[in-house]
Amino acid sequence: MSINNADELVFVALGGVGEIGMNLALYGFGNKDKRKWIIVDFGISFPGPHQPGVDVVFADIEFLERNVADILGIVITHGHEDHYGALLELWPSLEVPLYCSAFVAGLLNAKAARFGDYEPIPINLIEQGDEIDLGPFKVEFIAVSHSIPEPSALLITTPAGRVLHTGDWKLDPTPGIGLPTDIERLKGIGQEGGVDALICDSTNAMRDGESPSEKEIESNLLEVIKRAENRVAVTSFSSNVARIRAIALAAKAADRQVVLLGAAMRRVVDVSRELGFLDDVPPFINEAEYGYLPREKVLVILTGSQGEARAALARIARDEHRDIALSKGDMVIFSSRAIPGNEKVVGTIINQLVRAGIEVVTDNDAEVHVTGHPRRNELLKMYEWVKPRSLIPVHGEAMHLRAHARLAEGAGISDVMVIENGDVIHVAPNALQKVDEIKTGILVRDGKLIRDEEGAGVDIRRKLSFAGVVNVAISIDRKGMLTDDPAVEAMGLPLEDDEDEYIEDVLFQVVLNTVEGLQPKRRKDETLVREAVYRAVRAKVNGLWGKKPLCSVLILQG
Repeated sequence: MSINNADELVFVALGGVGEIGMNLALYGFGNKDKRKWIIVDFGISFPGPHQPGVDVVFADIEFLERNVADILGIVITHGHEDHYGALLELWPSLEVPLYCSAFVAGLLNAKAARFGDYEPIPINLIEQGDEIDLGPFKVEFIAVSHSIPEPSALLITTPAGRVLHTGDWKLDPTPGIGLPTDIERLKGIGQEGGVDALICDSTNAMRDGESPSEKEIESNLLEVIKRAENRVAVTSFSSNVARIRAIALAAKAADRQVVLLGAAMRRVVDVSRELGFLDDVPPFINEAEYGYLPREKVLVILTGSQGEARAALARIARDEHRDIALSKGDMVIFSSRAIPGNEKVVGTIINQLVRAGIEVVTDNDAEVHVTGHPRRNELLKMYEWVKPRSLIPVHGEAMHLRAHARLAEGAGISDVMVIENGDVIHVAPNALQKVDEIKTGILVRDGKLIRDEEGAGVDIRRKLSFAGVVNVAISIDRKGMLTDDPAVEAMGLPLEDDEDEYIEDVLFQVVLNTVEGLQPKRRKDETLVREAVYRAVRAKVNGLWGKKPLCSVLILQG
């Protein structure tokens, strides 16, 4: 189904399209019968309320495992978990070369050391500005700004054509740490004839203007912290090293000592100090010293900006932290914005803090956060510089992708395609065209196990959370007679019906009547008894409550 069965450049997303997070993209070169592949990013996402008990969500890599002999390498654009976080668990299934920055390598190694039992991953270190050859793919790492050190856009060149894969980026002349976006190189790409396709970040495609600089946030944070009369706690993304640095330097200017809270935050800081990103930041004090400092002399930088229940901020809001507490008159600054889907849990923590008399400052009150993604004017500048023949919006939900597509079309890019995960898109030569489709899905990490949702039991948990479960045990002898009373246990159901009778007692009678209503010879048929009791129990609960629980019927035959 490929165009003329000739060598072509194709693009596929296994994750990161129609969603924010779980970025995993593929570029393939060759004909439809034989392609070589490179992987760009290998990220995770976090479970929603419809995935009870799940710790982490991965893209399903079954296609990669089937084609591993043709995969030439994995290239990581930057060190956010949604771009590299699946490597430790899933790389051993592939064992292909990995290319990433020193910062990503440091985070990966620190994470492996923290959690243990992971196979070491050989890493090929790259720097912004480097170029590597992977078979028919030439990959150039172009410096861009983002809310993390050492991010790169990728110029991917093949005999069929070339694309610019932006990764996450923005235009920031003063990013706080690291290099600004290499505008001259981007302009140079356009002067060389442009690119066949721009595969571009869409997160802020609905927002007009340009994103403010990290430099502006530094001064704004200092102003807010200086007016605080008591303790200050600031929460931000643990990976935003420039923000951590800005907060720490603002604390120093306000004559406050800094406590760092959260394992993820400490890992990032350790890696950043090793790489020299925090050389001008004074050492942080131990959290055990917190209680001995005057209220006006301390500042806490902590995890939990997205409402994570086990993060430091949530535990402090619940007054459950071992060493750190906040009280009336203290201040909490959210130097972050809730990721779509996290608004409710973040709001819950804010309300807990406010009820305790703590002043909460968000970016609605002061400019204490800036995005790491491009707004519409920045996207327009990117189009102007790199002169793409076509554009595929990625890294965004459906509304972001559509907004990005409309913006590009309005800017004169006529060949724009909104795709879905699994679509195999012919990119070059010639126009964008869907030429195939790859089955996609998700894997979940549930405790120590990685499974698909069905294998992890997520579907059953969802049903349990909605309508509970009734467990029934029945003992029948070889003659088909009951040897004891049935045992009935209802979990997750109301205790009583609307006539104040215990539901377990009502269900006991239903089970007893159902079994005794069967002739003894029919009771010898386990399947028949199980199905009869199952139907009777669910029908009775539905009549009493309006919901059908899960039902487990165990038959014991003597």
